[in-house]
Amino acid sequence: MNDVLHTIANLRAVPPAPWRNLVRRVAVILSSSRAGSSLIKHLLAEHPDIASLDGEIEPYLALTQNGFGMHSDSDAVHTLLQPDALADNIFAELNVPSPTLPTAEQLQVRWQRRLLLQFPLLFIDPAQQRNLGDALDEVLHALCRDSRQQTDSALQRAILASVFRDQPWRMNFYDAQQSSTQRDLQLGASGYYDEQLKLEEPPFVLPRSYRRQFTADDAANKILLFKSPSDAYRIGIYEQLFPQAEIQYIHLSRGYAQTVNGLMDGWLSPRGFFSHDMVRTGAALQIRGYSDATPFGRRWWKFDLPPNWRQFTQADLSDVCLNQWLASHEAILASRVPALRLRFEDFMERPAAQFQRIVEMLGLSGLSLPSQLPVTMATDAPKALRWRKREQALLDMGQRQSVQAMMAQLGYSMNPDTWT
Repeated sequence: MNDVLHTIANLRAVPPAPWRNLVRRVAVILSSSRAGSSLIKHLLAEHPDIASLDGEIEPYLALTQNGFGMHSDSDAVHTLLQPDALADNIFAELNVPSPTLPTAEQLQVRWQRRLLLQFPLLFIDPAQQRNLGDALDEVLHALCRDSRQQTDSALQRAILASVFRDQPWRMNFYDAQQSSTQRDLQLGASGYYDEQLKLEEPPFVLPRSYRRQFTADDAANKILLFKSPSDAYRIGIYEQLFPQAEIQYIHLSRGYAQTVNGLMDGWLSPRGFFSHDMVRTGAALQIRGYSDATPFGRRWWKFDLPPNWRQFTQADLSDVCLNQWLASHEAILASRVPALRLRFEDFMERPAAQFQRIVEMLGLSGLSLPSQLPVTMATDAPKALRWRKREQALLDMGQRQSVQAMMAQLGYSMNPDTWT
């Protein structure tokens, strides 16, 4: 395992960037999984004063021996190992909005580094490395010569289609991407995500096209924005990474019924949210409604891994998901970090007003919402009251004192008529 990680790190060839002490401002979105943090991050990342990652910090924690299976038995991390190397990986991916495309060479480096996180065992093969380089070189130079102003999604799809022209089924593991023919919809031989080494969690993100690379000059002038639901269990790592920075927190919540319903959909999906390979622990999952209902259910834990996960390896799937909701918010509240409290339901009902609260907290100006909110990391088309497909089970869950107490702490009513 360590040898493979070392090979991946060498192939990514991330340069040293000793800028940790130059960073002055950091914003962190704390939330449970399936609470809308991807959407909030996506919207904030369009501001020119915000620097953000294309994805989350998770792969870089793995590359630097932090986190589950290496430095921790869960997603909880208290003291960072190799903080300089972790920061180097972060700085290499941080980017800010730009009206123009980077050069083909710059885009190629970004795509090669990203793809090594997504299908590492595929792309560390020397022959596949050459094929990848040739495919990227061909498509990126063609796209960069095209004078038309193409959308980010069109550019990303063209690049992805070129890279996986011989294995189009791999495109189905990317957020908002899908192959066009029924044959290509087959998710490989197994019918589901079945990689032997995972660094980035699918659905995979794609390098954003109209962005420029973060520089040392940006460290003192930009707000570094991070979001990962697992950050709920490792509050304090950004203070370790950026010791001279002011760290501001946004606590994003969502009601238990909507969250648990979304988590259950994700756990049962063959395409995404495969976060932890439990083979590495020697633990075979026996989660009722998951391990006995999917071909991957004994091996793969999905979404965040709370410190108490071992108590739920033989539980019902609904209880596993409820614990993920409870554990994340318990950890956030127990940390007592000052935070802007934001309910996702309020944001969806009054997006402009709620977004303005974030903008004012961060001191941003000139940032408005798009006419239509983007759909990110969705298992199905967004619609109101999706939780009602498991209505009775979720209402029964709401009778538990722990649920009622947390709902009250987060400012929610237990009247289901108020749940969206």
